Amino acid sequence: MEGLHILAEFGQCHADEALMRSADALERLCLSACLEAGLTVVGKLFHLFGTPQAPLGATGAVILAESHLAVHTWPERKAVTLDLYVCNFSRDNRAAAESVYDRLLCAFQPDNPHRRDIWRGSL
Repeated sequence: MEGLHILAEFGQCHADEALMRSADALERLCLSACLEAGLTVVGKLFHLFGTPQAPLGATGAVILAESHLAVHTWPERKAVTLDLYVCNFSRDNRAAAESVYDRLLCAFQPDNPHRRDIWRGSL
């Protein structure tokens, strides 16, 4: 149950507009970031706000055997929020969490990233 929980807000993002407004593009990014980090995807759900002709933003969640990743985009504000938690039941997953975070940071290209780390599970 111990693990790293990263909460972040990305402001003034310079990401490709399609990434900010497409649930499919957001899903591809999140899944590839998790899989490349060695995390185990067990479920996913992504949602487009607006319509395909007039997309407003996207939200998505990836359920991991190690816990979860949730990402929300606000293209009209050039902003993204994310919540990434990886527990360390079978191994230390801090490096995997950092890998996913770095991949999202590079993809969204924020001028103003704000990150808070919480160490969970110290009962």
